[in-house]
Amino acid sequence: MKPGPGTLTRHLQIIFVTTSISVFALISNACYSKPPQASAGAKKYELRGKVVSVDRSSKKVTINHQAIEGYMEAMTMPFTLVDDWAFEHLEPGADIQATLVVDSGRTWLENTVVTSVGPAADTAAVAEPRRGDEVPNLELVNDQERKIHLHDFRGKNLVVTFIYTRCPLPDYCPLMTSNFVELNRLLDKEPALASRTRLLSITVDPEYDTPRVLHDYRTRHAPNSAARWEFATGSPEQIKAVSQFFGLSYWQEKDQIIHSLRTSVITPDGKVQKVIHGNEWKPKDILPELER
Repeated sequence: MKPGPGTLTRHLQIIFVTTSISVFALISNACYSKPPQASAGAKKYELRGKVVSVDRSSKKVTINHQAIEGYMEAMTMPFTLVDDWAFEHLEPGADIQATLVVDSGRTWLENTVVTSVGPAADTAAVAEPRRGDEVPNLELVNDQERKIHLHDFRGKNLVVTFIYTRCPLPDYCPLMTSNFVELNRLLDKEPALASRTRLLSITVDPEYDTPRVLHDYRTRHAPNSAARWEFATGSPEQIKAVSQFFGLSYWQEKDQIIHSLRTSVITPDGKVQKVIHGNEWKPKDILPELER
């Protein structure tokens, strides 16, 4: 029996009410890129918290989250969010739920649910150097407990990145170190380029990352690299000064450091050649910059 107009209308109302969230999710998946496929060995955790800041360009959202059972205590951390549609609804103050995926050195949030939206907060942009800006002669201390200055690297290409040794997210500091390990390996195959290139990893956790801690970190992750690669710390004021110049924002949250990612290429005459945001860059991408 064919339903009448009134019956059809009621059916449509029921379908709309009971499946509106699912329909929205389906439309979102159709319009935006699909999240990465987790491997069989991936670990997944439920995350709940409040949005602190949103960076759509790098697909990052900083969340003040509750304790993640079996993974980390409550703190404020930046995460990669793969549900593109969510960025249209996220703003500081929003309550968020998501699945945190930890898989083969990568982490991301998926299956996002925005449960409430709070008032927007003002966020100040962090200034960063432009191409051609001169690097100031800032002082640091390397993992051999020797004072160094950024002008000490003049006459060489210099690649600078920022890390801290206790970083729990594999696609943040550990990835930056892994990229430098690979970059150092690639330079070994280019003797002429290697002879005029230096690498510098600067900690943003000077209270914990003493020269001895950095030396032990080098021993574990980059043995036999001292000829070309330095690890550096300094006083909180020194680290703040160098971070501010390169446009890196960071702050302490309990025993962790919340920070952005910056990797910079400096020319032999001490000028900024390139500033790279985030963690998507590959070591082979740096070689053309060094060859210039």
